[in-house]
Amino acid sequence: MKKLSTLMLAVCSTIVFAQKVSDYKYVSVPEKFETFKEDYDLKNFFTKALTGKKYVVLPIIKDNWPADAKMNYCNVVTADILNEKSLFKNKLIIQFKDCNNNLILESKGSSNIKELEEGAQDALKQAVTKIPISNPVALLPASTNGQSTSPEPVVTVASTAAPEANSYTNGKLDVQKIQIDANQFILAKSGSSVPFAVFKTTSKNSVFIVKLADGNTTIGYFENGSIVMDIPQADGRYSKEVFTAK
Repeated sequence: MKKLSTLMLAVCSTIVFAQKVSDYKYVSVPEKFETFKEDYDLKNFFTKALTGKKYVVLPIIKDNWPADAKMNYCNVVTADILNEKSLFKNKLIIQFKDCNNNLILESKGSSNIKELEEGAQDALKQAVTKIPISNPVALLPASTNGQSTSPEPVVTVASTAAPEANSYTNGKLDVQKIQIDANQFILAKSGSSVPFAVFKTTSKNSVFIVKLADGNTTIGYFENGSIVMDIPQADGRYSKEVFTAK
């Protein structure tokens, strides 16, 4: 019974949303965790833990970010540590959010150690064990991030030749298929360069890793001349979205 309770606690203390943290390579960590009065060496421990899980923790100054992070913020997941105040325990929550401020993972940790510094570090050790190892999917192409905190991933096609563009519809939305290069294409809303979905080739012919505009990652494929995607739903299931040629 004790083992079962421990297992249930571990499952309940980590909430995982549709988009996976492990899909990301880059993590942005704030200079200060605002809900803590002091640092308690949490940032140093957290940064080392993320690095150990193969994430790249970005510097505070965005000008020093790698090009593929700086040119499209949606390639970066933002992490924060929140102090969950409790009378008898040190508790905290690690949160990861995407470029649209959607919560994609929340992991909790607690400690019976009452001293603030030691207890906070002990709680953080518990919480970071539930963060998966980075296994990044294909990065989104560059965008004009501008000054927006939630930028739209705008693709600029850098080519002297006109890109291939074919019209498709699912009955509700009209899109154009724009071939960026031999390994990727986008579906963009008609008359716009803003991608509805970015397709990257895989080792299997006609099967693609797809990055959706809302940050979710799924698969896509060709079927009888149509473009098909598995769209994640709120209940964890997938629906079949079919775009047929016009």
